[in-house]
Amino acid sequence: MDRIGVLIADDNDRFRAGLRALLQAAPETEVAGEATTGDEAIALAARLQPDVILMDIRMPGLNGIEATRRILQTSPHIGILILTMYEDDDSVFAAMRAGARGYLLKGALKAEILRAIRGVASGEAIFGPAIARRLMQYFAAPRPSAPASAFPELTEREQEILSLLAQHHPNTAIAERLALSPKTVRNHVSNIFSKLQVADRAQAIILARQAGLGRDNS
Repeated sequence: MDRIGVLIADDNDRFRAGLRALLQAAPETEVAGEATTGDEAIALAARLQPDVILMDIRMPGLNGIEATRRILQTSPHIGILILTMYEDDDSVFAAMRAGARGYLLKGALKAEILRAIRGVASGEAIFGPAIARRLMQYFAAPRPSAPASAFPELTEREQEILSLLAQHHPNTAIAERLALSPKTVRNHVSNIFSKLQVADRAQAIILARQAGLGRDNS
């Protein structure tokens, strides 16, 4: 049986060394390569084509979520497992939107990490116990009616961006929050202007706020 080739993407030398030792000791895994930045992870993923990438979120330069999105655009068969200290809802859902197959916290047991690697390599979606509880709580909680439904002509993503526009977030902040590229956000904003038949950002914000968006941050 072929061993699972794993690319480690993390800027912490000690943590990376620990993962390397874990993978080398396990009979079913091998280290395909190591990256310390998001850009390195993208380049190595394209060249090495690993089965699984253990991806940190916070790294110098490009963050792990954006690196995940870009890797999967060209290599959708690679399983990406987020391994991070961050367990907030924004990080978890941004990783899921980017296409990550799993999400573990760095405090996970070694056996849990190896199980997750095997699961992700076989196409499963894997979440650590703490993350799974957060997901269950999120989906079990009653959801308020979304004011953005006042604009049925907009896609769900466009409604999300319009809501952030109404809170006076610039495109760069929206891109960071939603783990999108600035160019993608600009394209969405242009589509919003066209669909709402407004000439500029100010007019879009006025319409959005009249519909109840952005008032919490006013």
